[in-house]
Amino acid sequence: MATETEAAGAAEHAAGAAGHAAQSVGMPQLDISTFPNQIFWLLVTLVVIWLIVSRVIIPRIGGILDDRAGRIAADIAAAEALKEKAVEAEKAYTAALAEARSQAAAIVAKAREEIRADLDKATAMADAEIAARTAESEKRIAEIRASAMASVTEVATETTVAILGALGVSADAKGVAAAVAARIRG
Repeated sequence: MATETEAAGAAEHAAGAAGHAAQSVGMPQLDISTFPNQIFWLLVTLVVIWLIVSRVIIPRIGGILDDRAGRIAADIAAAEALKEKAVEAEKAYTAALAEARSQAAAIVAKAREEIRADLDKATAMADAEIAARTAESEKRIAEIRASAMASVTEVATETTVAILGALGVSADAKGVAAAVAARIRG
């Protein structure tokens, strides 16, 4: 029987708890009786977060930003130094290029003078050879002309004597030769 009594007591207790729970149904954060406790822990949490952020996080971020600014400044200084070196190298390159061009122009001018001198020498030699061959050719032409004139004179004299002999006229070979020579001279 004791078990029936205990079971009935437990049932009453459960019914009473269910009734109390039915009265306080809702969100516990909105229960006005717990506001002072919640506000206290909110303030404690905010102070702890503020201390952590102001004492630990902000100095670390500031240090990182300072390091980064230092690196950027160093990189900018290095870039400026490299830019100056590049400008100096460009000036040196431009000067070397101008000097090389002037040397090349001098070499070309010298080569042209040498070629012109060689050409003038070769032209003079060719002119001399041409003059010598021309003189020799003119001499040969004069000889051939003289030989041809002599042959023409001789042939004309012989032909005239033969024609006159065929016509029955007797002619003196010296007189015919003198007449042919006079006619050839003009």
